[in-house]
Amino acid sequence: MNYRHAFHAGNFADVLKHAALIGLFDALQAKPAALCYVDTHAARGMYDLRGEEALKTQEHVDGVQRLLRAPALPIALQRYVDLVRAFQPPGGNDIACYPGSPLIAQRLLREQDRAILCELHEEEAAALRRSLGGDARCAVHQRDGYAAMKALLPPPQKRGLVLIDPPFEAQGAEFTQIQQALADAWTRWPNATYAVWYPIKLRETILPFHRWLHRSAGKADVLVAELLLHPDNSGLRLNGCGLAIVNPPWHFDRTLQEWLPALKTLLAEGRNGEARVNWLKTA
Repeated sequence: MNYRHAFHAGNFADVLKHAALIGLFDALQAKPAALCYVDTHAARGMYDLRGEEALKTQEHVDGVQRLLRAPALPIALQRYVDLVRAFQPPGGNDIACYPGSPLIAQRLLREQDRAILCELHEEEAAALRRSLGGDARCAVHQRDGYAAMKALLPPPQKRGLVLIDPPFEAQGAEFTQIQQALADAWTRWPNATYAVWYPIKLRETILPFHRWLHRSAGKADVLVAELLLHPDNSGLRLNGCGLAIVNPPWHFDRTLQEWLPALKTLLAEGRNGEARVNWLKTA
């Protein structure tokens, strides 16, 4: 495993992903029926921002830390900040740790909800189990997340949310794996919402995936939210990131538009930042 998220925990990409994840949970839990959350690349669950990796990159300083210092936030971003603060040790004002998507989801699960958390690497899976504290609502599977989608879907719950958040060590190949997994999954669990996180370096590497979603999603709606800190014309750095959401909750585009522009302003690194919310396909 070349990619280690401990170097990047709490950066701008995590802020977008986790603020949207909380919003998706809130929208889906507006109905009382149980739901199942599936995380295909769950990783370790909690990251020490005072550890060697985080101190080396300091990416959280220009990510979550900026929101913690902001005087006023849209309601959705304040909810995200409050949740992150809830994980901090008592007695300090600084942020010491950052929760990954599994722990954020655990905090949001209701009694009737369940979570399937997949992590291929043994040490990361063991750390995740420790972080979850034996929560019976959460099942950790040490296995490939894409294979788990084929083996474990659909779950007993009719409704749910699948987060596909791979490391993208090989961008083109990763999109191919995502497409194969999605094509199988949504035929067997069509009621679920699927959220795919992806990095943005060169726009030309994203467009084939968007075209595939537009062509292959059938009757499902596909909503795309993107946050760019730099123009998407250089493959030498992470210029932005996006979420492609298949079967989004009703009016979730409006929800994103309420806070994504503010997030762009808060995290901007120059004049070229951009926030986008658009539909790839409307049934």
